[in-house]
Amino acid sequence: MPFINSRVSVPMSEAQKESLKQKLGEAISIIPGKTESWLMIEFADGCEMYFQGDASQPIAFVEVKVFGTFSDETADKFTEAVCGLYESELQINKDHVYVKYEEVGKWGWNGKNF
Repeated sequence: MPFINSRVSVPMSEAQKESLKQKLGEAISIIPGKTESWLMIEFADGCEMYFQGDASQPIAFVEVKVFGTFSDETADKFTEAVCGLYESELQINKDHVYVKYEEVGKWGWNGKNF
């Protein structure tokens, strides 16, 4: 039950959204027990964002919420993958991408909780 929410300062084409969605779907398997079949993704593009007080460079903020826990090593690998994807797909430099993780103990779906 992972959820990836990303806000980027650049506009995204439908083709970019589709490509990034597919590649995030592949990358989520880096986190043990997580697959694209349960992945929900949200894109917010063209956001007014500032990094270090500056809005002249493309910026991304990516939130990754996951039911359960995972290791720091896994987070490191997933951060590397996410930063690489946003750089290759949207030309956002890795040093302008923040990735926030949230491990969730309760997660509801289909009228029930896991």
